[in-house]
Formats: sequence, structure tokens, C-alpha cells
Amino acid sequence: MALGLIHRGVRVTVYERANTLPEIGAGMAFTAVAQDCMRRLSPRIIAAFERVGSPNEHPQNRYWDGFHPESKEQAQAPESLLFQMSTYDMGYWTCLRAAFLEELNGELPEGVLKFGKCLESYTDDETKTKVVLRFGDGSEAQADAVIGCDGLRSRTRQLMLGESNPASYPRYSHKVAYRAVVPITAAIAALGEDRGRNQCLQMGPKAHIMTYPLANFTLTNLAVFVTDPKPWPDPKRLTAPATRQEVVDAFADWSPPAREMIDLLPESLTKWALYDMYEDPATEYCRGRVCLAGDAAHASSPHHGAGAGMGVEDCLAIVTALETARTNLQGAKRFHPSLKFAAIKVAFEVYNAVCYERSQWQVRSARETGDIYQWAYSGSGSDPLRCKAEIEARTKKIWDFSVEEMVRQVHSQCKPPLRTEDRMRKRMIRLIDLQEVQEVLEVPVLCWRGCLGLSVSRDPPLSQLGAFELLLVDN
Repeated sequence: MALGLIHRGVRVTVYERANTLPEIGAGMAFTAVAQDCMRRLSPRIIAAFERVGSPNEHPQNRYWDGFHPESKEQAQAPESLLFQMSTYDMGYWTCLRAAFLEELNGELPEGVLKFGKCLESYTDDETKTKVVLRFGDGSEAQADAVIGCDGLRSRTRQLMLGESNPASYPRYSHKVAYRAVVPITAAIAALGEDRGRNQCLQMGPKAHIMTYPLANFTLTNLAVFVTDPKPWPDPKRLTAPATRQEVVDAFADWSPPAREMIDLLPESLTKWALYDMYEDPATEYCRGRVCLAGDAAHASSPHHGAGAGMGVEDCLAIVTALETARTNLQGAKRFHPSLKFAAIKVAFEVYNAVCYERSQWQVRSARETGDIYQWAYSGSGSDPLRCKAEIEARTKKIWDFSVEEMVRQVHSQCKPPLRTEDRMRKRMIRLIDLQEVQEVLEVPVLCWRGCLGLSVSRDPPLSQLGAFELLLVDN
């Protein structure tokens, strides 16, 4: 977001709650659509990603039976391949999250990123020229607009939607994740050369395992997902200590390669609760000069591998809308502070209109996709053909998307804002009978000025006053 705005000459300050950039070693993936958005946001973004990312070597994403095979040979046999889909359409590239963040941070100008800034409150008063932000350290800041990219437990979302609003908070999806990054040689030893060097998703009852290569095929991202019917013990924390043994127990009846991958987890590890906004979605992503983006707007479970990509789509839509709004302001014949407020408000509303439905669908579908992988979705069960049909239909909605059309919609919907006086003049001309324009033009103009607190030279005739009253109601 910041690099996209800076690329367009917008002054940006990033307020980061943490004291340093997080060093989470998890992998992440971006679709071809997300990469197209990166390219349009800024050449620096896509260049940073390509320095640390890599595509799948195999032309197919493959989905394997991780439960029934009784030997490693059976697990690698064609009979254990449940289905496969072309990698071309989704166009996934994967990377280490920490490595990508480090590359992006290196592209930011000095002074843009400020650490240790935990948002406490904000005031967006339309009679004021700036939004006022207040932080936990007692400091304040002012900005023309605020974009909340503060993640799953967004404070911006709580303030915007209301702290008593259920939509301000994510819910536990009753799945947990165990994550590790392991040497690719170890993954190849467990899965075989072919499966170990490519994306491999092992499906089974109440759990699934996802692996893919990282760091120029030297490491493997290992993500293990298990259904948890119990309530999460501490809603204030997203993680809890775990042991490898509890994961071993959950996969005790699975195939040998699946169990070998579980053995690669460290003895002591972290268990991640998967929260999302499936039950209580945000009803809107913006109010006034404040908007939400990414997980702050539509926190999702990771099962589609598209949640981060949707956040990149948000960034392009917001940046495009703000750039269009600025261009409209520069083209205005007269400037008034209310124009800037109106332009930013319209820009955020256009972003909301263009991105809301698609991103909310992704939240719902990602939750259901996790059930499909674990043979728990009523529409597919453990039937490979039905599972494939479900996954194909859902992934098509992700990749069969025109970024160019999204940008066009944003441009076309960002109308130049009108000052209150300009709106009134426009409506006044529309409301007055065209046959009377020549003889009454002067009086409605004086009446319009009178409603703004200026003098009125004489009382208008009753017929003219009627047009003036209609104008006020319309406004």
C-alpha cells in the first residue's frame, strides 16, 4: 500500500504496532492476479517479490490421499493421486514471509515507517481538515486519510464499526495450524523427489498437510491443519504452546509419508488458532476518511492461499481511487477544503463498492475449502471427483478475474466532487422551469446565496420560492 502511494507522489507514514518487523518463518503464496496488482502498484513491489519468490516446477497442483496408503510406494503411486489442476491459471509463486517483508522495507524511504505505534483512538470530524490519530504512547498524528491495514485483530475496525459490534472481532474457525520450515532434502526423503520439490497437498479425515518449496528450492514450508471441535482456550491470544507428540497422535492412522513429515516438526512448537470473519463480516470497509484493507477488512482462513492476494487487490483499488480523486481535485476550477474531504470519502466508498463482494466471497469459500480438504464438506465428502469439482469452481473465481476491469471500474466511479454551492446551483437549474429561466435567473441565485448566510436583495415571488424550497429538500 505505502509503496503504491509513494510511487504516485503521495506522502505516506506507516505506523507499526510492533517494535521491529516480525520474523515469522512461515511461507506465503501469491496468485498471478495478485502479482499483476503488485506490478501495477509499483515496479519496486514486483521486483522485490521476484527476488525472493519462486513458481512451482511441476505444471500441475496435485492433491493426494494422505490417509489410506500403507507404504511410501503406495503413497507415491498414481492411484494415490486424487486429482490435479493446472498451475498456469492460479500462477502461484511462493516465498518466505519474512524475506518478502525485508525486501519491501528496504524499498521504503527513510522515516516512512514508525515502530511502536499502537492506535488507541481516532477522530474523523468532517468540519476539520485532518483525521486525528492517538497512540498508546501518548503521541498524536494527523492525516488527510487513514487506511487501517492492522490485521486480524484490527483496532481500526473496532473503532470504525464500534467496540460492541460483533463484526469488529474475528471468530475461531475450529481449525489449528502447526507450521515449520524444514530442509527440502528432508521433505524429499519423506515424500519422494517429485512430490518433495513441488506443491503437495495431502488430504484426509479431519486434517490435511500442505508442503511447497521455498528459498530457491532449499527449504520446504510445512503447514499442518487439524480440526479442533473445542473452544479456543484463550480468545485474547492466537497462539498456544504445543508439542510434536500431539500432532503425531492426530496423524497416528495416516500414511507413512504423512507421518514422516509430522516427525520433521520440532519437539516444542507453536499452535496457531485460525480465526476469520466468516460468522460476523464487516458490513462496510469505510466510513468518512477512514477505511480498512486486507485482513482488517476481510480476515480469512488460509485454505485458498488467496487471502494475502485479496489484500493486494485492495491496495490497488484504494491507490487507484485516491489517485483519481487527486486528479479530479487538481482539475477543479476552485478549491475548498470540503472538496478534499468529499473526494477522499468518495474514493474509499468506490473501493468498498468494487472490492466488497469478491473479498467476502473469498472469506466464505476459504472456510469451506478447508472442510473440503478434510473430507468434511457435505457437497463433496471424500469423493475425489466431487472434491475436484468444488476446488476447480472456487479457484476459477479467484484466477478468472480482470485486474484491468477492476481499475476501470474504480476510475469510472470516482466522480469529481462538487462543492455544496455547485451542487445547489446544478439542482436549482434542473428544478426551475426552463421557460422561466430568463426572467427568474437572478432571484434564485440571490436566494441560494442567502441560504449560505449572504444578503438577499429582495423577497422572491411565490413561484420562485417554491423552486428554492424544492432545492433545499433535494440537497
